[in-house]
Amino acid sequence: MPVIDDPMRLPGRRGASYPAEYAGGLEGRIKRALTEALGLTQFGVNVTTLEPGAMSAQRHWHQKEDEFVYVLSGRITLVTNAGEQVLDPHMAAGFPSGDGDGHHLINRTDTPATYLEIGTRCNDDDVDYPDIDMRGRKRDGRYRFFRKNGEPFP
Repeated sequence: MPVIDDPMRLPGRRGASYPAEYAGGLEGRIKRALTEALGLTQFGVNVTTLEPGAMSAQRHWHQKEDEFVYVLSGRITLVTNAGEQVLDPHMAAGFPSGDGDGHHLINRTDTPATYLEIGTRCNDDDVDYPDIDMRGRKRDGRYRFFRKNGEPFP
């Protein structure tokens, strides 16, 4: 049985694969992927740290993938269609697939915040970004980004 003694010692991946014009604010996001290290295939697991001022993603929602977060340390602001709510350690939030409630997390404090992130791993999915001119399309496990008119980003 695979065990990770200290997930925070795993290599961290900074930033996002978004087109450059929408990647701002993500430089301070550090994801540590536990999924492959544990041999999991049905869902994804990350320990994610947001440095001060960083956000988790552009505000978005998935057609097919559920998402779940559990705050481990620090304070994070959850932004949804309903507005903003502060999440403190031991608070959890869930985002069911297809619900149309765009969401993301922002660290508005002066200290890092870390949370556990768990989500479905579909080979195909569509992602809507309600605040910006972008949609995501995942096919065969690979994301591509398009403008809302269907034009692909380079």
